[in-house]
Amino acid sequence: MAQLKTLTDAIRINDLLLTAPLLTGAIWPKPPGQAAVQPLLVSLAIPHDISPTASSDDLSHTINYSRLCSLLRESIHDKIPPLENLEALACLVFDRLLLHSSADAVVREARLKIIQTRAPLNCKAIGIESVATKSSESSWTSTYVKHFCEDLECSTIIGVNTCEREERQIVRVNISIQRDGSVAHKENWVDFRSLSRTLHEKIAESSYLTLEALASYIAEITLRHLWSSCATPCQSTPFVTVKAAKPFAIVFAKSSEIEIRRTYSDYPGVFAGEPKACMHVGGTPRTSTHTAALALGSNLGDRFHNIELALRLLEAPQAVVGLANNDVTVAVVNTSFMYESAPMYVTDQPSFINCACLVETNLSPSELLHYLKLIEKTVGRVPSIRNGPRAVDLDIVLYDDAVIDTRQSPSKELNDLEGELVIPHPRLAEREFVLRPLNDMIPDVVHPLLYQSISSLLNALHIPVDLPPMCKVVPFPVSPLPVDYAFPYPAIDVVPPTLTYWTYPPSHGLTKKTTAGSYQTRVMATLNTTPDSFSDGGVHNTLPASLEYAQTAATSGAGIIDVGGYSTRPGAASITTEEETARVEPCISAIRADHPHLPISIDTFRPEVAEAAIRAGANCINDVYAFTGHESYPFSEETATQGAISCLTEMKKIARQFAVPVVLMHSRGDAGTNKNYFAYGYADQGVVEGVRIELGAKVDLVVRGKGGVRRWFVIVDPGVGFSKSLEGNLEVLRAAAAITADECVGNGEHPRFPTRTRLLMEDLENRRRNPLAGYPILIGASRKSFLGVILEQGTGRKTEPQERGWATAATVVCAVQQGALAVRVHDVCEMMDVVQVANALR
Repeated sequence: MAQLKTLTDAIRINDLLLTAPLLTGAIWPKPPGQAAVQPLLVSLAIPHDISPTASSDDLSHTINYSRLCSLLRESIHDKIPPLENLEALACLVFDRLLLHSSADAVVREARLKIIQTRAPLNCKAIGIESVATKSSESSWTSTYVKHFCEDLECSTIIGVNTCEREERQIVRVNISIQRDGSVAHKENWVDFRSLSRTLHEKIAESSYLTLEALASYIAEITLRHLWSSCATPCQSTPFVTVKAAKPFAIVFAKSSEIEIRRTYSDYPGVFAGEPKACMHVGGTPRTSTHTAALALGSNLGDRFHNIELALRLLEAPQAVVGLANNDVTVAVVNTSFMYESAPMYVTDQPSFINCACLVETNLSPSELLHYLKLIEKTVGRVPSIRNGPRAVDLDIVLYDDAVIDTRQSPSKELNDLEGELVIPHPRLAEREFVLRPLNDMIPDVVHPLLYQSISSLLNALHIPVDLPPMCKVVPFPVSPLPVDYAFPYPAIDVVPPTLTYWTYPPSHGLTKKTTAGSYQTRVMATLNTTPDSFSDGGVHNTLPASLEYAQTAATSGAGIIDVGGYSTRPGAASITTEEETARVEPCISAIRADHPHLPISIDTFRPEVAEAAIRAGANCINDVYAFTGHESYPFSEETATQGAISCLTEMKKIARQFAVPVVLMHSRGDAGTNKNYFAYGYADQGVVEGVRIELGAKVDLVVRGKGGVRRWFVIVDPGVGFSKSLEGNLEVLRAAAAITADECVGNGEHPRFPTRTRLLMEDLENRRRNPLAGYPILIGASRKSFLGVILEQGTGRKTEPQERGWATAATVVCAVQQGALAVRVHDVCEMMDVVQVANALR
């Protein structure tokens, strides 16, 4: 996530005194073109990881703040060419820090505050705050700017008492103006002298009874000034905060004060053109892209359908607001796992389905909020009691690293959010159902107010023992769609209704409460329609035999039937796409007719077969090559063949279109010929680490980025019996839980918990979070040849695949104990007994 910062540390410089010539003058104005040298206080906050310096006590690993001060003093002084205003000075500071810094470390982001202490008449000080991030070697971007005017004093008639109506008294006003925009853009600049003069005159002419009325009047004057001074006022909606104080109102207090926050929409009779600020549809093209984290929830109707519909509408502004030829962009680039959680606050309502996503958008925070409300209305949210039932709820949790709050003080209560924009979400730190999904995607991103990472906030969260635990879920859609199914949004792919869903524990571990009925390992029944599969080839390759097997599997309690038409047995013949489709399509269609409520998966690596099978009734894809085809080893984003890229693109498109779960298996190249047993050159548990890294790279490409498959649809299969030696297969079975554990992979020490005093920087760079962390796992060891090798040891007894039932049972028990979501087996009735007892023992 490029714009949500992941560092908790910062290097600060506070109130560095600089002087610079400003054309805006000092207390008194100067003639046009004549500058006045001004004293300025510059404060910086630079995010920077100090861990290497802390562990080594070596200054070479940090940013030398002394050099930064020298850099600024050398660049900004009273001999430089005159600067137009404080905004121009801020741009100069960002240029020097981000593009030309000669400090000991590269500065990639800076938070800046500049105070002009010799402010225009009647003000104590004026200033500006902004944040900028280095976007390339020659440019930086800024998405936030705040102007402020401190202690503007004016004598006026204010008050309800007789004496207050007869004599003027001092009113002290503090104003801040906050925008979503760049400090470099002139439409975001403020003429402090003109504004302060206007305010002083208008306040002096007023005679309000209450501070409340005066504060509202001051906010309106400020907004009028901003509206009239900007050629395109709808480009960046300002939020004005006004604090109005009476220093002589209360004998034993310093002052009485009112604080309010207002924007154009608070004065609908004044700013008639304001609605055009809600959704920008023309004018200057949008160029800046921002990253936002959104939380989604639903507990009415088909909850999974509601969330998927909301996500598809999110990426289709034309379908929501009817815009044509507009430049609005919203793209989902990452998703969390999906969770079922008990309702908070108002408990007498259905359980929620919760998840989160990251989006890249050129909408401002206020525009994005407006857009989300339109989507809620479209999907069917009906405002009711606060925290009550809703078809879908969409919240902006984070937006870059912005801090925004449009609520009026002193009524800034946690529940006071309706119609307001508050970022970060004020309840973020107390909600497991928000923190846990965020932790799936951005565990190291830092809360811009609490200065703690998402993972730290989650770990510190107190979860009541009597609260039902959250469970992760995998939804399965109805397939094929009912003939009478009506979908009213032609601009997006049809969102199918939900057939069923599976639950499994979240990453924080198993508990008795979690496993007691709420989570059980499922059985995937293996149905091969091939004449040459390794254990049941030619047994179920006729339609009557397939239907008989499916009936037995369903009666025995199988959770899903996996239908395959292409053998991956070593030496098996290659067949065409058309032949594979002809084998599986009629079989799936017939099973679906007999078993309308039973999930069916299609075991294929070909996009054409997958789509045909789904249209026939399958609602899951099981791919031994994890969407990258059989020519994808060794695999990396840089070395992937055109065939692998094409396969990945098409399979992702199909999975997204039909909203189906996918099983992604670890393998190395053509499963029928290339085993690659010995190349697991990884530390510790070599095969487990190899599966994490190799399969993880593919899963990341499937889930992350535009067009990615939702994370909650992905199930991983470590590929027992594929590209592994005997000991490698046993290692995977013994440590299956470790494959998806939330821990680090790669070389070197864990960067957060080093075991030696000093760490090599290359070690830190190579350590990263397990890319398979948290994914549900499927184990398929049924009748595999390595079991025959084990049975032959010591006795010399050779076994046929059909004779390895008891050996398979041992692997099934192991898989259940390791927390597998499902086991893929041939002998469904017998293995259901094994799973049922193993589930009870866990």
